[in-house]
Amino acid sequence: MKISPRAPWIAGLAVAALALVPATASAGSQRTAAPHADAAAASAATTTGASVDAYYAPAEGKTGAALKTALHDIIKTQSKVTYDGVWNALKVTDQDPANPNNVILVYSGRSQSKSSNGGGANDWNREHVWAKSHGDFGTATGPGTDLHHLRPEDVTVNSTRGNKDFDMGGSPVAEAPGSFTDANSFEPRDAVKGDVARMLLYMAVRYDGGDGFANLEVNDKVDNGSAPAIGRISVLKQWNQQDPPDAFEQRRNQVIFDQFQHNRNPFVDHPEWVNSIW
Repeated sequence: MKISPRAPWIAGLAVAALALVPATASAGSQRTAAPHADAAAASAATTTGASVDAYYAPAEGKTGAALKTALHDIIKTQSKVTYDGVWNALKVTDQDPANPNNVILVYSGRSQSKSSNGGGANDWNREHVWAKSHGDFGTATGPGTDLHHLRPEDVTVNSTRGNKDFDMGGSPVAEAPGSFTDANSFEPRDAVKGDVARMLLYMAVRYDGGDGFANLEVNDKVDNGSAPAIGRISVLKQWNQQDPPDAFEQRRNQVIFDQFQHNRNPFVDHPEWVNSIW
């Protein structure tokens, strides 16, 4: 399972590696670009690509159900974050690349102060992209605190999404330009459609009935209620194709791996695996 160093996701990881520098520098420090920064970035991309290849080595050559099982066995080894710890983690994983004091809200696309998290109408809070009622895991450490599907979002928009499944259509969502909703579904803005799909599919692979939690699955319907299922898979597959991983999503995956959970979302690294499994 060798991956070309010219693949787009490798380039994104190079950007991610550089993006981590200001986030980890001490307050008030200044950094001067090295004369051979381009060469350093290329080296970082090659090193990162090799390590990602090694991470997925047990899945090499597999397809379908066998690939899904292999990926589950790889990503189930992780550190876990408490629900309180999610607040600070999201300030790192979803940091605005243009403003280190802010986070980017997933559906709204708005850049907002990290310190404005809470329960007020214009605050941001912790959105469970896989709605926590779908499988009734709540905020339990595990699926309820898994950073691979938790994102910052405006309190009001979060409430509008509620526990709806994902599908196309509906009326525009106030404070989330490009998003739509109806009685039983939510459509995110185009720039994060693929992100949403890959987060949900990660959850369907990571949580298979072990760990004392429900077996999460994707299906092709809405109105799943409290069943451990979310839809619609046909739409999620379209979104994965329509919106491939960008530098922000790739950096996020790397930060979660490096600093918090030490596991990866395989569909950010290999979006082609979505069609191989589903």
